[in-house]
Amino acid sequence: MVFLREDLTGTNPPPAGASLERTGMLDAFAHDTREDLLVLAMFETRPWEYGERQLFQLQEKLNAYVSFILDGEMKENFPHLVGKPVRIELRTTSEPPQRAMEFLGRARDQLGLQQIDLEVVLISDDQPGCCGGSQASDGGCCGGGQTLPDELSHGSCGCGH
Repeated sequence: MVFLREDLTGTNPPPAGASLERTGMLDAFAHDTREDLLVLAMFETRPWEYGERQLFQLQEKLNAYVSFILDGEMKENFPHLVGKPVRIELRTTSEPPQRAMEFLGRARDQLGLQQIDLEVVLISDDQPGCCGGSQASDGGCCGGGQTLPDELSHGSCGCGH
């Protein structure tokens, strides 16, 4: 079962252009150095009113994230992060419907076999700050100082800041 938790920090807004509609895009990737954990975040700021289409987009986006982790792309681009625990987060402004939560529960069970955690995090759609990491001194954001390949990112560290 996947539980909802609320992000009370106010520091992880969705990057510009991030949504489940963009299934081939990694919205945010950060190395949480406090927990020594890799966090891959996908964002959904649309209301959960698109039914089957939105559920399909969630499945496709989750598949892309899992492929990035398990098929060697993460290892190829970030070899220094290999072996660290990984958590995928669905960061959403409203609670997903029951069917989506059931799907996420089944996915969480399967991902657990690969030592990948999956969480749903409720966020505010007007949070200032940085996505998936900490605010950098230059005003950008980083959770580990890495930049994603162009095909996975639309900004430094996978976000639009």
